[in-house]
Order: sequence, then structure tokens, then C-alpha cells
Amino acid sequence: MIIAHAPLVRLVADIFIAAGCDPAEAGRIATMLSGANLAGHDSHGVIRVPRYVETLQAGRVNAGRGLTTVVDGGAFTVVDGNYGFGQTVGPLAVELGIARAKAHGVSIVGLRHAGHLGRIGDYPEMAAAEGQVSIHFVNVAGSELVAPFGGVDRRFSTAPIAIGLPTAGGEPVILDFATSLVAEGKALVAQSGGKPLPAGALIEPDGTLSSDPKTLYGEVAPGAVPDPRLGPGALRAFGEQKGSGLALMCELLAGAFTGSGCSGPGPRQIANGMLSIYMAVDRFHSDDGFARELAQYVDYVKASRPATPGGEVLVPGEPERRSRAKRLAEGIPLADRAWADILATARKVGLSEDRLRAVAN
Repeated sequence: MIIAHAPLVRLVADIFIAAGCDPAEAGRIATMLSGANLAGHDSHGVIRVPRYVETLQAGRVNAGRGLTTVVDGGAFTVVDGNYGFGQTVGPLAVELGIARAKAHGVSIVGLRHAGHLGRIGDYPEMAAAEGQVSIHFVNVAGSELVAPFGGVDRRFSTAPIAIGLPTAGGEPVILDFATSLVAEGKALVAQSGGKPLPAGALIEPDGTLSSDPKTLYGEVAPGAVPDPRLGPGALRAFGEQKGSGLALMCELLAGAFTGSGCSGPGPRQIANGMLSIYMAVDRFHSDDGFARELAQYVDYVKASRPATPGGEVLVPGEPERRSRAKRLAEGIPLADRAWADILATARKVGLSEDRLRAVAN
């Protein structure tokens, strides 16, 4: 089904207000989740509402939390998110990094113990809007989902990385991807009746490749929130040894170096860690040389002849912008099962049937 963006944001915000968040935090969660859908990253969108509410009610994430400073070295800072919602503590950490880079030219911020940070591409977009280049390494402590190259046992989280560069008067270049072949949320979308997984995205304990979400979730009871800890198999790293090596570095930088913790071994409370580097362009370049070279090179890359008739070379960030424009105009597509799960969660926190019918209409 297709849901218009504005009423979907209002519904999701109402769900989180009813679940115990204040209106400002509920609005941030709703805006950022639906924003992921607009960008075409349904894996990090409103399909996560049932899981977020479940983790809030179970006490694994906390409403109304801010940052606590662990280390403050001026241009470098380590902050603790106190297991608060990622949509609150993530932007606060990024705003801190941007402010410090404005003061010092560069800054490094280590964020530990954050709730799910959502679509990581949001954060380099924030920095680019302030004229800054940024790099973000992310992991998930306690979330073993991905098998390393050459293995079948889970060792890594999906360990995303995002990089953003501003352009002069144009759209930024934003690279954002999980180091797993697909994000766990894409398996969640497939499990909920949405777009199927590509062949070989998962691996069974015997080394057989799979595209069946049951490999990750096992059998999911009707009405239950799919739990990726329950399946027998694992996601695969992208790019064989290259993606596996990058995943390892994300775990070590975002998990070990920040003090947030790696994905394993042993039981850990699930939390995101993020190590972010910010560079203020105006402190590095006194003229327009960077902007000019960037624009020329992007145009040069895009001018490569298409490999298929009617094809096109896109640079990172373009697919998201096109999706955003299309879905703002036409609405956000949701699988029927995903929509049903959101409505079930709304009922669970006490929203009225009249309220739900108003959105559905």
C-alpha cells in the first residue's frame, strides 16, 4: 500500500508519544524513520517501529536521554549516549562534532552506547550542510549478524560506514552503506513481504548460500517481531575479503576505540558506537579550488558511457534524492504485512481505531 509522508510521520510520532517519549523526541524518531523511507532505504524506515517500541518497553533503550561527556580534549571528544534513542543522541553528537570543527578546523567525536542510529547517511548530510567533510564508522555492540569472509559463524554487526562531501551551491556527495552484503533491515523488509533478498545474501551453517530470511530469523510466529538472533545462519559481508576487512575496522574503530564495545564475544547490551571525523572545508581551502575540482571530477565520472542502453552513471547520494522527490510526491510504499505490524503496535500502545482509520484513509 501507499501512505502519504505527512500522515505517516504524524502516526509514528503519536505511537512514540503513547509509548512514553516526549513530543520532540517522538517527532525526531518519526521524521528520521520516515526520512529513510523517502530516501529509498526502507530497511531503516518505519518498518522498525515495532522493534523500537519493543526495545523501549523492554528497557533496552531509554527515552529522554542526552549525552554525557567522557573525554573532552577540545578537537576530540568521547560522549556516552546512555542507551538513549539514536534519533536523539546521534544528532547531538553530530552537532557537537560540527561545532568543534568550526572552532578547530577538524574534530573527532566518539559516541558510545547509543540506541539504533537509523540511516547513517543523515549524519554526513548534516555536516555537509555546514560546509564540512565527514567520515563515520559505525558498529552495533551485542549484535552478531554477519559472517566474516571464509567463515559461517556470526562475528560482525552490519557495521556501516558513511562519508559526505559538500559541494558549492549543489547537492552533497553522500556515501552510506552497510559492510554486510545487505543491511539487516533489508532482510526485515523481505521477511515482512517486501522486496526479496538478492541471491546469496545469507549463509547457512553448512556454508550453503541462501536468500531466505528464515536463515536469519528462523520461524517467526504471527504477530511477533522478527528477531535476527534466532536464525541458524548469518548475513554475508559484501565484497568478499574487502568488505569483511572493512567490517572488522568498523568494529574496532566504532566499538573498541570509542569504548562502546564490539559485536562480540559474550553477551552485551545492544548499542551503536560511532567514530566520526569532521573537517571544515573553509579552514582547509581559502579559495574555490576544492569545490571546482570536486564538481569537475563528479561530472567527468558521470560522463562515462553507460554499460547498458538507456543507463546512467550515478554518484552516491543521487538515488536517495530521486527517491525522496518521487515519494514525497507519490507517497511511501509499504508491504501489507509491515503496515499491519505498525498498526498492531499502535493499538498496543493505546491509539484509537478512529485515529488509525484516519491515517489509513
